[in-house]
Amino acid sequence: MASMSTAFPKTTPFLSHPLTKSDSLIATTVSFPSSARSRSLRRATLRVRSALIEPDGGKLVELVVPETRRREKKHEAADLPRVKLTAIDLQWMHVLSEGWASPLRGFMREAEFLQTLHFNSLRLDDGSVVNMSVPIVLAIDDEQKALIGESKRVALVDSDDNPIAILSDIEIYKHPKEERIARTWGTTAPGLPFAEEAITNAGNWLIGGDLEVLEPVKYNDGLDRFRLSPFELRKELEKRGADAVFAFQLRNPVHNGHALLMTDTRRRLLEMGYKNPILLLHPLGGFTKADDVPLSWRMKQHEKVLEDGVLDPETTVVSIFPSPMLYAGPTEVQWHAKARINAGANFYIVGRDPAGMGHPVEKRDLYDADHGKKVLSMAPGLERLNILPFRVAAYDKTQGKMAFFDPSRAQDFLFISGTKMRGLAKNKESPPDGFMCPGGWKVLVDYYDSLSLSGNARLPEKVPV
Repeated sequence: MASMSTAFPKTTPFLSHPLTKSDSLIATTVSFPSSARSRSLRRATLRVRSALIEPDGGKLVELVVPETRRREKKHEAADLPRVKLTAIDLQWMHVLSEGWASPLRGFMREAEFLQTLHFNSLRLDDGSVVNMSVPIVLAIDDEQKALIGESKRVALVDSDDNPIAILSDIEIYKHPKEERIARTWGTTAPGLPFAEEAITNAGNWLIGGDLEVLEPVKYNDGLDRFRLSPFELRKELEKRGADAVFAFQLRNPVHNGHALLMTDTRRRLLEMGYKNPILLLHPLGGFTKADDVPLSWRMKQHEKVLEDGVLDPETTVVSIFPSPMLYAGPTEVQWHAKARINAGANFYIVGRDPAGMGHPVEKRDLYDADHGKKVLSMAPGLERLNILPFRVAAYDKTQGKMAFFDPSRAQDFLFISGTKMRGLAKNKESPPDGFMCPGGWKVLVDYYDSLSLSGNARLPEKVPV
């Protein structure tokens, strides 16, 4: 698993049902898997008594082969038909291997794929339902399908043809690309970033099965210390004595409006009687579209936010969520919330148009700005999670800082959109004092400056964090 050497705590939540203190104090037993084979995942009897919310399915799935069996499994993989993974496939394998999608135990077979696509949920053997709103699938083409033949196992290999996982008891089925895109995004319009990157030109078949990952996933990009697995996060949260965990997902730099939402959420939880609410500041670390700020620069900016005291390192855990970004609005935000349950969060902050984007063809938002929080309040399998819709924050010109918007004096507030913020940073202009901490703003300016110097539309090089 990822190293636990660096962690900072703090995040924000939102309500799906009346918020009560007892909602978060669920004593659970969590067990973790070994690498024996069987469709219902084998696990070692590592048991953790915890006051954190129980993982989906009652047990946290962990699919990395124990170190004592890795040599044996690598020998097995060497003789199997091979499926080469793309960068996004590897990100999904990472997600599965650490249990973010618990109780899912591998790339989806057809029954799991259809349930996810049509019901946004999975029905377990005991009849219970867990949320699962985005397909986690692996595409192959006709040539790969022919090479697999009648084999029931395949080796998954990286870009250098190194075996990194084994997929067992496999099932191959048709890849209904148009239906998948239509049901995930609500449109088949051209220009959907994830669809164009990972679906449109992908193979016409999907392969599912039980996953065994040969070693913990590492990116060797200087950020692996931030990539805490659900198990590691739960250990860290227990170590800090958290009696409530509120998660804040983001793919953008943190400004003082975000910080206001997070600190105000903690204040509300303290007023409710919680003694030690901990924020999980959880930036998305997988695929993002070309105009988003790259992960390495975002993490450097988040670090400055903590250094400047905008967020309290004692009550904030900063970690990277390894999932790719789909920009699928209300469908995807359910996945973001569900995955945080498995990491121990019992409160989830949701804002305007979560996981949304502009329509790829028309000049409008793709999704209704309020639908994300409404869907989360009703989503099957998320009943245990407190969904906290946050109040709108804007720059209050009379106070010279970010504050909650007061419609009775709307003329006093300035809304600085992400587009406006990026424009200011690109032009090396400063935002109003109090919009973002100076150190964090400098990181953003340096990022856009690096682009102009290189002539690139995206990050020319990684920045050390």
